[in-house]
Amino acid sequence: MGVLIKTDRLILREYRETDFEGVHIYSKDPETVKFMLWGPNTPEDTHNFIQLAIAQQSIETRVNYHFVVTLRETGQIIGGCGIHLRRPEHRGAEIGYCFNQQFWGQGYATEATGALLKFGFKDLGLHRIIATCDPHNLGSERVMQKNGLRKEAHFVEELWQGKFNEWRDSLLYAILESEWLKI
Repeated sequence: MGVLIKTDRLILREYRETDFEGVHIYSKDPETVKFMLWGPNTPEDTHNFIQLAIAQQSIETRVNYHFVVTLRETGQIIGGCGIHLRRPEHRGAEIGYCFNQQFWGQGYATEATGALLKFGFKDLGLHRIIATCDPHNLGSERVMQKNGLRKEAHFVEELWQGKFNEWRDSLLYAILESEWLKI
């Protein structure tokens, strides 16, 4: 069945072929993905991502965990999140998330991020987890702060944002296992 993470209101589960419609609803929306390096997705983009996420589930030494975020009561897909082991030899990883804009401001990203941190530290035995966001993405920055991540850096013109033909800054937040245990 794969990895399944439950919170009070959400279920984070690994992708299935049947997730296309729910995922494509938010991944094709320009407003939802305006701070992402990808998107808005074409149907082919969404299909290819789901296929990649499914293929990575069977890799023996996993470094990528992609999750569909669903409402626990209804099973409706409201977003996606994941954790990527960037430096496995140093027990480090990066988390990320994207939610349908219809579900912004309701605490779902904060709840899912808390679940990812718990999975990373307790189940994967990580030492350090980072997350990044565009400085204009105040909602994402707030999600990181609410989960105890601390701002470590502001990188100027770090990322080329091809869909807008411009360079973008990036904020780096991080948390150590020892810090997480005190929350």
